[in-house]
Amino acid sequence: MARPELDRQESDLIEKLVHINRVAKVVKGGRRFGFAALVVVGDQKGRVGFGKGKAREVPEAIRKATEDAKKNMIRVPLREGRTLHHDGNGRHGAGRVVLRTAEPGTGIIAGGPMRAVFEALGVQDVVTKSLGTANPYNMVRATFNALTRQVSPRMVASRRGKKVSDIVSRRGDQTRAAEDAAE
Repeated sequence: MARPELDRQESDLIEKLVHINRVAKVVKGGRRFGFAALVVVGDQKGRVGFGKGKAREVPEAIRKATEDAKKNMIRVPLREGRTLHHDGNGRHGAGRVVLRTAEPGTGIIAGGPMRAVFEALGVQDVVTKSLGTANPYNMVRATFNALTRQVSPRMVASRRGKKVSDIVSRRGDQTRAAEDAAE
């Protein structure tokens, strides 16, 4: 009985193909090709995952990558359902990424692999910069590294044993204090 519910839940996921790599193995009769796919899957409501798949045929590699992505989904807290709560940095190997929150109407300012992650995540306004490598695998992993560090005011309040209003008002107080100091 739980299967239709599971199928419905998976049907609202969007899949983004980020990269396909073709490799060749030289054998007696010529070359034998294999394919590796990198896929990002998300529900556009704060859940996203990525996966890799390898096979002799492209569709099979994409199917394997999609299954892997669905298994490895993470939840990311979003502010107002459109942007990140705070700026963040992520790294994996030689790949480094910088994520910044943005005002409404900014859009997704991100390069290829990172753009796919944010579209699948459901973020509408974000500014990012990729530093170091342009390898899509490392860029996606670095982006996920930064996203796993995102915390909402509710999470911080529960960890500190305070109310959300105390945490959020402090953020406002700091900006007011900075404005007063600038005058």
